Amino acid sequence: MEEDLKAQERTIAVLINAAERYQKSRGSAISLLHDNAALEKTVERRTQELEFHRRELEQTLSELRSTQSELLQAQKLTAIGQLAAGIAHEINTPMQFINDNVSFLASSFEELLTIIEGEAGSRASGDIPYLREEIPRAIGQTKDGIRRVIGIVEAMKKFSHPSGGRKEMADIHDCLDSTAAVASNTWKYVADLRRDYDLSCPLIPLIRDEFNQAILNLLVNAADAIGDTLHGGSAQKGAITLRTRRLPQSVEIQIQDTGTGIPEAIRFRIFEPFFTTKGVGKGTGQGLAIAYSIIVEKHGGEIGVDSIMGMGTTFWIRLPLEAPEATNAP
Repeated sequence: MEEDLKAQERTIAVLINAAERYQKSRGSAISLLHDNAALEKTVERRTQELEFHRRELEQTLSELRSTQSELLQAQKLTAIGQLAAGIAHEINTPMQFINDNVSFLASSFEELLTIIEGEAGSRASGDIPYLREEIPRAIGQTKDGIRRVIGIVEAMKKFSHPSGGRKEMADIHDCLDSTAAVASNTWKYVADLRRDYDLSCPLIPLIRDEFNQAILNLLVNAADAIGDTLHGGSAQKGAITLRTRRLPQSVEIQIQDTGTGIPEAIRFRIFEPFFTTKGVGKGTGQGLAIAYSIIVEKHGGEIGVDSIMGMGTTFWIRLPLEAPEATNAP
């Protein structure tokens, strides 16, 4: 009997243990299901948050691109405003002597008519040699002035011709010359312009108006650097050299000046937006940043600088012979 009772007790104990293990395993499964459900909710919430942040970043990127485009347009307008007075002066000078010469020719013609008609008397013999010398000179000056005005207008048209953001095959030297002509009032009082062109350079794909903007910014920068040396007591004008050369896979453009140079400690920052060493009201700090954006992002090229303090600075640009895919700025 005792053995039967003990056997029953053992059986009951085994059943109880089995029941407890079942309950524990069932509880673990329920707990696991609960944990899985909580994890799924967490993943779903994090996914929604990441999607929200992704959309925010896309919107921010779109706004930054729009702001960059607006800054470029603002820089163009600023440059045009700065150049307007100089262009007006460049056109006004030849127009002034054209006007004076036309007035002289008109009065001389009247005088010639008087002489021809025999009403000038003894005065005719003295005036004819003078008129014979001065009238051709006035005509020559007038024609030269007209050519200068036409050249300025043509350069302005080439400089500002909108390309709609599209690349077209362009003559790099034509771009440099037209931009230098438009910007002549910014450099001609402080520097002589020199050209050292490699005539083997082929046509290359350019967004012409934007490339011209980058060159303009570099020319203005060079003129300002030379102007600082003149203000520092130098009596002689400096020099700006436009240089090109063909490389195996690209064309290199250099804008070299004999200005003050750029301190080594700040060279790594010169292409940063809003960074400037100029005084308040003398620079926005956008010129070189926009040049970088145009050359690197829009044209897939490279831009850099070499400078020696007290000797001058050379900005160099390398543009591919074939149009690459647009790249992102670092």
